[in-house]
Amino acid sequence: MGTDVILRLDDLTVRYGAFVAVDRLSLELRPGELFGLLGPNGAGKSSSLRVLIGQRRPSGGRVTVAGLDLVRDWQRIKTLFGYVPDRENHFEEFSGRRNLQIFAGLYGVPARRVEECLELVELSEAAHLPVRAYSLGMRRKLLLARGLLHRPRLLYLDEPSANLDIHSTAVVHGILRTLTAEGVTVLLTTHNMREVEEVCDRVAILCRGRLIALDSPLALRQQHVERKVDVLLAGGARRVFDLDDDDARACLGKHVAAGEVASLQTREFDFHETFLKLTGTPFE
Repeated sequence: MGTDVILRLDDLTVRYGAFVAVDRLSLELRPGELFGLLGPNGAGKSSSLRVLIGQRRPSGGRVTVAGLDLVRDWQRIKTLFGYVPDRENHFEEFSGRRNLQIFAGLYGVPARRVEECLELVELSEAAHLPVRAYSLGMRRKLLLARGLLHRPRLLYLDEPSANLDIHSTAVVHGILRTLTAEGVTVLLTTHNMREVEEVCDRVAILCRGRLIALDSPLALRQQHVERKVDVLLAGGARRVFDLDDDDARACLGKHVAAGEVASLQTREFDFHETFLKLTGTPFE
């Protein structure tokens, strides 16, 4: 992975009247990185994305893409990224192939690229069907294919696994890993912690427009997981042992050595509890 910064947010601020949706957000993304913006509805994820795709000007701060200023150099920047929205906007009466052909013409990419993208998202066999006959998952994958037509250096995805079945989710995640291996930077917004853990190199957790945590999913898990063990003893008693406590560990060891443990279970990472601990607000 390269060390240059492809996307930089310096104190990005987005206001809607008196309401501050994004509050001085600063981030740096590297080439080939799969980065997640994680948070509940209203955290500022979509507002940040609207700035990046040119739908809204920043109220404050600065954004640069490949060293170019987002506002001043917009005409040069808009060809560098692809965007997969959370809401579809296909031409319903046209086939999946025709939908891509229209955008391929706008991007000036060859016709063979349409077929490559259809195959990539497993829509080749349904390419001749009108989009109105597509399932929700097929529509989502067609959006992804469209966003990849011009081989962008940056790919923005808003809730990429929404409405996808297990297989399609795996296909999309595989595509994203392939893209980052080729040097493409992927930024996705989600409220799905499991998705972040499965695919992201780093994640930024937002709450009320502010950055409250930034690290790899593994590091966040290690920092915030409860190091406690729920134990059912042979006599039916239930105990909780804190593994950070020397006496508790010693006591648990004695029960195990004596064969008195009927079952033992460690506590899994709970993002809802972690979010509550970080913000004082439940994740909704």
